[in-house]
Amino acid sequence: MKIVEHVYARPVRDFCRKELILCSVDDVVQGEAAIMAERGISSVVVCREGVPVGIFTDRDLRNKVVAIGGDPCALQAGAIMSSPLIVVQEDDFLFEAVYQMTLHGIHRLGVVAADGRLCGILTESDLIRAQSNSPQQLVRQLESARSIADLKVIHRGIDALTLSLSQVGVPPHDLMRLISHLNDQIVQRLIALLRSDRFPQLPAGFAFVVMGSEGRCEQTLKTDQDNAIIYADNLQADEVALLATFSEALVEGLVEIGVPECPGGIMAKNPFWRHSLSEWMEVVDGWISEPNGDNILHFCMFCDLRTLAGDPQLEQRIKSHIAERAQHETLFLMQLAAQAGKFTLPLGFFGGFKVEKVGVHRGEIDLKTAGLFAITEGIRALGLAAGLIGGGTAEKMVQLQEMGVLSIEQLNDLQAGFTMLCQLRLQGQVEAIAKGGELSNYITPAVLNRVEQGRLHVTLEVVKSFEAFIKYRFRLDVVPG
Repeated sequence: MKIVEHVYARPVRDFCRKELILCSVDDVVQGEAAIMAERGISSVVVCREGVPVGIFTDRDLRNKVVAIGGDPCALQAGAIMSSPLIVVQEDDFLFEAVYQMTLHGIHRLGVVAADGRLCGILTESDLIRAQSNSPQQLVRQLESARSIADLKVIHRGIDALTLSLSQVGVPPHDLMRLISHLNDQIVQRLIALLRSDRFPQLPAGFAFVVMGSEGRCEQTLKTDQDNAIIYADNLQADEVALLATFSEALVEGLVEIGVPECPGGIMAKNPFWRHSLSEWMEVVDGWISEPNGDNILHFCMFCDLRTLAGDPQLEQRIKSHIAERAQHETLFLMQLAAQAGKFTLPLGFFGGFKVEKVGVHRGEIDLKTAGLFAITEGIRALGLAAGLIGGGTAEKMVQLQEMGVLSIEQLNDLQAGFTMLCQLRLQGQVEAIAKGGELSNYITPAVLNRVEQGRLHVTLEVVKSFEAFIKYRFRLDVVPG
C-alpha cells in the first residue's frame, strides 16, 4: 500500500492551541463567561486543586444555564462542566484525535505531554481548518441533515474519507471502528428523522439492534443490512403494529441512502427478525436445541447484536439469556465451532495460493472465506464457551487470553493474522473505489509484492493452526456428520 504525505499522519501538537485558559471548579460561571467573551474563546478547562477534571464550554453555558433559567452569578463552573476531560497525547496522529471526537460526540479534546501534563486544547475548528475532508465534517453534516437525500450524500463521503485515511496507513482496526461509528450515526440520524416526521408516537419499550460485522464494529466498505427489533413483552398490539411499519420505513430509508438489503432477508422489516423479548428467548432456545445449518447461521448473526436506538436493557437481557443458555450446551458449541473450519484454506504448494480458476474472480481469493470467517467464528465459539458474548473479535481475543483460553503466543499470532486479513480486504476495496470498480472481499495475490505474499501465506498458516486448535478444543472429530 502506498504511503503518502497526509495531514492525518501529522502529530496533534502541530494543530492544538498551546495557550490554556484555566479555572477552578469553585469559580463562578458569570466570571468565566466574561473571560471567554473577552478572549474570544469557546471553552475553559476546569481544574480541582490544579488537576484538570473537565471543560466548561459555551454550549454548557447555553444548555445548562441560559436554557433552564439558571443564575450564572450563583452557579459554579464545576456544577455545569462537561466531565471527564477527554485527552489525547501530543504525539498522537491527528487521526486519533478525529476518532476520539467522533467516538465521544464532542468538539474539544485536551492534549497532554508524555508526562501526562496538560499542554494544549484541540477543537473541532482546528480540525476543520487542517482538513476539510474529515470525520468531523461528516458529523457536522449529519447534525444538520434534514432528509434522506442529505444522508445519502454523507454516506458516499465515508468511502472518500476511508480512501484518504487508508493512504496514510491508518491501522485497519481503527478504520473499521471509524466506519462503523459513522454508519451508526447515519442510522441514528435516519431514525431521528423518521420519528420526527412520521413516527412521533413510537413506544419506549423497543430496541433497534444491528448484528454481524456491524454489531462487532468490524464493517468494511462492502456492507449490507443486518438488523432486528426487540420489544418489551407488555407492548400493546397497536404499538407492535406501529413498530412493524417503522421497521419497514427504516429499512427502505437505508436502501435509499445506499445500504443494500441483506440478501438473506436478515432485517427488521421481516417478522422473523422482529419479536418481543420473551419470544426472542424462545427463538434462541430453538436455535440452540436444533443446531442445523440455518439455525447456526441465524444464531451467529444474532448473538453479535448491538443497540443503535431504543432501550439497551433489552439487548442486555437477551445477551444474558444467550450466554446462560449456550455456555453448557456441548453439542451446540461443537456445531458452532465447526463453522470455523467450514471453508478450505487457499494454501498451495511451495508458498503459493489456490485461486479461483473460472468466473469473474478468476485468479483471486476471497479473504472472508479464506481466513476471516475462521477467526471470527472460532473466537465466537470460544467466547460463548467461556461465557463471553458481544464485542469485537480483537477485543474478545484479549479477554480469552486473560482467561487462559488462548496462550499469549496464540493471541499475538491471531491479532497479527486478523489485522493482516482486514488490511488486505480494506486495501482491495479502497483500490476498487479509486478505480471506480465494484467492491468485494476478493484480492489478487499476484499483484501483492513478495513481502505481502509472504505475510499472507504466514497468516493463512496461522488460521490453519487455529482451526486445528478449535477442532481439538471442541473435540470436533466426534461431531455427527
